[in-house]
Amino acid sequence: MLHDWVIVWFGWVRDWGYVGVFVLMAMESSIIPVPSELVMPPAAFWAAQGRMSFAGVVLAGTLGSGFGSLVSYYGARIVGLPFLNRYGKFLLLPPEKLKLAEDWVAQYGTGGIFWARMLPIVRHLISMPAGVLGMPLGRFMVATLSGAGIWCLVLAAFGQAVIGDSPQLLESPEEMMHVIRSKMGWIIAGIAAFSVSYAAMKWFRAGPSKRSPKRSKRRK
Repeated sequence: MLHDWVIVWFGWVRDWGYVGVFVLMAMESSIIPVPSELVMPPAAFWAAQGRMSFAGVVLAGTLGSGFGSLVSYYGARIVGLPFLNRYGKFLLLPPEKLKLAEDWVAQYGTGGIFWARMLPIVRHLISMPAGVLGMPLGRFMVATLSGAGIWCLVLAAFGQAVIGDSPQLLESPEEMMHVIRSKMGWIIAGIAAFSVSYAAMKWFRAGPSKRSPKRSKRRK
């Protein structure tokens, strides 16, 4: 089943161009975990072949990520915390993960959203606790679009180089994802290290009385 969906999604990028990139990155940023490695790298490769522009691919991916995140943000804000605690496991957000993500947003705010947008798995989930906590929409979108834009740019540039050297990877989407993920290990580790450093800096700069996560008023 997953293999079949991978083939379908890959075809959307190939056949739909910018629209396919937008739709799939919107799905990737919501509750549908479409691999972004399946979207941005081949789109950037085809841009290099003249089918799209590199800047257009990055912009479509960034706007798609922003739209998907906005849907999750408002969805969580509308249904509220009790609903997510009860049914979040069906949205890949069980109570323990929701608690961790909620504490992260409450403690690190806008910067926490920015770094989370560039981390695997986390970027699928972070919009919901931001909505539950009622983070101001302007701050949320600035952090989301900034982080997503950087991630889309990195994926596009990296994927263009990798697939450019091995265009046969386009014949096997699953193998392409495996190769790109394995070669991006150091980049992801670097982003994770920066996010941990940011969290540590915020923690040490805060006084002892401010180190417990503060929670905004939640919508029921």
